[in-house]
Amino acid sequence: MKRFFVTGTDTDAGKTLVTGALLYAARHRRLSTLGLKPIASGSVPTPNGLRNGDALALQQQSAPAVDYATVNPFAFAPAIAPHLAALEACSSLNAGDITQRLRATLDQTLRDFTLIEGAGGWRVPLSEQADFSDIAIALKLPVILVVGLKLGCLNHARLTAEAVRADGLTLAGWAGSVVDPAFAADTARLAANITHLDARLAAPCLGVVPHLTTPDAATAHSYLSLEAL
Repeated sequence: MKRFFVTGTDTDAGKTLVTGALLYAARHRRLSTLGLKPIASGSVPTPNGLRNGDALALQQQSAPAVDYATVNPFAFAPAIAPHLAALEACSSLNAGDITQRLRATLDQTLRDFTLIEGAGGWRVPLSEQADFSDIAIALKLPVILVVGLKLGCLNHARLTAEAVRADGLTLAGWAGSVVDPAFAADTARLAANITHLDARLAAPCLGVVPHLTTPDAATAHSYLSLEAL
């Protein structure tokens, strides 16, 4: 069984697209899969309760199928930092409780390939005392870093990689996701950025997903590889 925690250089770095694409690739290798998005803000009300688009995408790539609550036990409506969304909902997030719940899910739902997607970046707060990174640390999971390729990504990516390693975890690999089409227009500069990241992150590059007009896991998976994981 392989399990990884997926973080990103920022919000909207392409974490869900890459996570879904890696799960899709694993499914097509006939592996059982599980995608988890334990905390999601920006959820919308439905007859079945709050639902988050990113979590639904990971649920779709989980096989055998699992219920929504397994994928996303904590959903909030405002598209803001999780700890603030929880406060607005008159609730709170406890890293220990969330970690315990995830451990139970992992014990009860044994899959060949499991990805747990964080919210925002590595240091997104869960409360005044804890960050999302504390969950990955407690679970002792290797980390996949999704780099949103845009101006400023080199600094964001290197600082995130440093933080992951300083926290005692392994950076298992990184994947690029072109989030700014204007940034990708100059192919030589884009290539130079990717070369720099490949050299300085000191972890395998799983691939680079170009800017997709209609992003979906089925398309994105062809730009990624599971070989290094």
